[in-house]
Amino acid sequence: EVQLQASGGGLVQAGGSRKLSCVASGFSFDDYALGWYRQAPGKEREAISCITPSEGFTYYADSVEGRFVISSDNAKNTVYLQMNDLQPEDTAIYFCAAGRPIYRGATRCYSELYDYSSWGQGTLVTVSS
Repeated sequence: EVQLQASGGGLVQAGGSRKLSCVASGFSFDDYALGWYRQAPGKEREAISCITPSEGFTYYADSVEGRFVISSDNAKNTVYLQMNDLQPEDTAIYFCAAGRPIYRGATRCYSELYDYSSWGQGTLVTVSS
């Protein structure tokens, strides 16, 4: 059974940093992609970053490019999201998800190529101005 446990949320001042962790079990990082999503109050869920650990491929949404860094520790089955220069608009519940490849040979973690059907519970990040 695929399980994901996100942690690391909390209250941070604007301009500050926060590191989220997502511990995974029930699957190999060699076979899956991992993604971070967020949902702000009253807004739709947004895909903000993903990584294909076996390929080292990463993706960032424009809203976080240059500020957030995704990484994985395959030995610990953990994916991280380092968030820097946080702003009030980054306030949201952050979720991690695991995706199985839809197409054989897929290497880029885009949602068009991976089925992100396994989700962890969210962790709330609140950025104060």
